[in-house]
Amino acid sequence: MAEAILFGLAQKMIENLGSQTFQEIGSLWGVKGELEKIKNTVCTIQAVLQDAAEKQSHDHQVKDWLQKLNDAVYDADDLLSEFSTEAMRRRAVSGNKVTKEVRTFFSSSNQLAFRGKMSSKIKAMRQKLNAIAEDRKNFRLEEYHVETNDVRRKREPTHSFVREEKVIGREDDRKAIIDLLLDSNVEENVSVIPIVGIGGLGKTTLAQYVYNDEKLKNCFELKMWVCISDVFELKIIIEKIIASATGYALGNLEIDQLQRQLREKIDRKKYLLVLDDVWNEDREKWLNLRDILMGGSKGSKIIITTRSRLVAKITHTVSPYILKGLSEERSWILFEQVAFSKGQVTNNPTLVTIGREIVKICQGVPLAIMSIGHVLYCKETESEWLLMKNNLLTNVIKRNEIFPILKLSYDNLPSHLKSCFAFCSLFPKDYEMDKDTMIQLWIAQGFIQSSNKNQQLEDTSHGPARCTWLFF
Repeated sequence: MAEAILFGLAQKMIENLGSQTFQEIGSLWGVKGELEKIKNTVCTIQAVLQDAAEKQSHDHQVKDWLQKLNDAVYDADDLLSEFSTEAMRRRAVSGNKVTKEVRTFFSSSNQLAFRGKMSSKIKAMRQKLNAIAEDRKNFRLEEYHVETNDVRRKREPTHSFVREEKVIGREDDRKAIIDLLLDSNVEENVSVIPIVGIGGLGKTTLAQYVYNDEKLKNCFELKMWVCISDVFELKIIIEKIIASATGYALGNLEIDQLQRQLREKIDRKKYLLVLDDVWNEDREKWLNLRDILMGGSKGSKIIITTRSRLVAKITHTVSPYILKGLSEERSWILFEQVAFSKGQVTNNPTLVTIGREIVKICQGVPLAIMSIGHVLYCKETESEWLLMKNNLLTNVIKRNEIFPILKLSYDNLPSHLKSCFAFCSLFPKDYEMDKDTMIQLWIAQGFIQSSNKNQQLEDTSHGPARCTWLFF
């Protein structure tokens, strides 16, 4: 995904080099021609980035070329930032008039030296980028049409909320899980119910659906939701459970103090705890956590969502609930909801036929259906839909593997959305992202642009935010 950030950086450079400020100052400082050449070279390189990104996994020479390009583009961006900063400083000093700036610029030997130094640096950078651009010919990289950054479209840690109208085809599963939660004919005070299934089936969504059901509203004195992910450390998990139960975090407490706090909170209470996305297959670690949780009163339940049947085996007290894919018809309803604009289904029966074939390839996996559907929403021609179907047939080989579908969805994102998505990968797994803060970071990186002068960048950013959040 690094190529997405590289693409965004290249796009920012192209826009800056084409701006009136760079044109004026470049002309005054005698480097306008060099800047124009750099812009053309970056455009040429940008056009082959997508193909290079796809080939680097099986071609080490392409991977090395991308690394050299990455270093060069960052160096070029730093140089242009230096150029721009000096230009803005001079403009501020001269009262924002270019004519005054000329007199100020030529008034000292230091300024002449700066001009010569900057001119040499820009020329050297242009030559370096040219050499890298020439190397691309060795790999026969295909050029792709470059989209603008204008937004054309109308694993943050999990949480317990989900809108019911967004859940399709899981009514029977919800009822089955609720029946297990309300079952009082069990020996243990605290029962553990694993929900097991491959990635993308909607285990978390189902758990959210159940967690918020009205039937459970008055059945438990205490309800808690914790995202576990790949860090199964007793102290961290206890801290998360306490935070979910109380609404605040307990910092700087020793493990024995935390255990005591948790026991005081849950002992002799009927509670519901969801441990979402559990990967730990170490039975001893689970038993250490389980011993602390067993103090709840009769009827307490723990739901565990996991991809691993071994996790289910070492944790369950009742038979694991094996989550299956959606039926073909329910899969179609979900796909139809995300892939078609209003009226498009009835107006283009050919797209319906292709869409139903794509749904079959997705094999009832909701995340795959939604990912592909959101990509196709932006594509209107039959040829584009057929290309997506053929790519799916080529890349999706294993029945229980969703990652090729997600990778294909990512590859088909508009380039500015790739940049937004890839930027999120800089944060640790399970890092809690605030949408508005992330939008500000995207804007600061130059990933968000708008062709509408009357529209704030923050408003433009909500489309990328919705699309990017889909992948988490």
